[in-house]
Amino acid sequence: MSVITAGARDSGVVTWRNLMNVRRQPDLLLGATLQPIMFVLLFAFVFGNSIGDDPAAYREFLMGGIFAQTVAFNSAYTTIGMAADLEKGVIDRFRSLPMTRAAVLVGRTASDLAVSAIGLLVMSLCGLLVGWRIRGSFLDAVLGYLLLLVFSFAMSWIGAWVGLVSGSVQVAQSAGFIWMFPVTFISSAFVSASSMPGPLKVFAEWNPITAIADAARDLFGNTARTGVLGQSDSWPAQHAALYALLACVGILVIFAPLAVSKYRKVASK
Repeated sequence: MSVITAGARDSGVVTWRNLMNVRRQPDLLLGATLQPIMFVLLFAFVFGNSIGDDPAAYREFLMGGIFAQTVAFNSAYTTIGMAADLEKGVIDRFRSLPMTRAAVLVGRTASDLAVSAIGLLVMSLCGLLVGWRIRGSFLDAVLGYLLLLVFSFAMSWIGAWVGLVSGSVQVAQSAGFIWMFPVTFISSAFVSASSMPGPLKVFAEWNPITAIADAARDLFGNTARTGVLGQSDSWPAQHAALYALLACVGILVIFAPLAVSKYRKVASK
């Protein structure tokens, strides 16, 4: 059996193990589903009437940002999952088995990708209820969802690295979320980056979450109505899908090797 085949088999086993944990503990899905719904309702009906002159247009603008925020926040569950396996000694037991070491990381990120897919489904249904619609072509919509899932997979590798660095569930619970809030809110997830002042505007324009949110709006055909809320003329804004894809590749190139290296050090102790 080749190394690639063995690695794929081992990764599949670990992925299935993690998904079985979700089935036995369905409360693990609550954060990936209820939290985004809360943000949709909060921003759509509490703050939405104060942003722009057309609440319906804002709700369409909002959904692209909520999609991006949801898949980004799901990296925190990768962080907590890795820290929990490390703290409970599960990684030590995996180390004693004749399996590919990278399978633990690939299995964790793949299972969390499935959770993100469920979250996107729930968010899409919630969006339909508040007035959001896919106004682009079927192919563009598929590409939009695929791009969101690629970003979710990339962010999971950040989560895996943070979880291994944290070392305990208590630390991981804080470390997994605390950095996500400023990164998410200083973006075009909830308001246009063009409305922000000075350095915040520059950061928001080049923020990968902005690119994912803008690319989702473009691919779902939501830019015609939401353009009244303002749009940046920066290069990332004009090439949102390309920049989003480059950002995903950059995150994977940086954090996948970091996570694998940290896992080897942890597993060798």
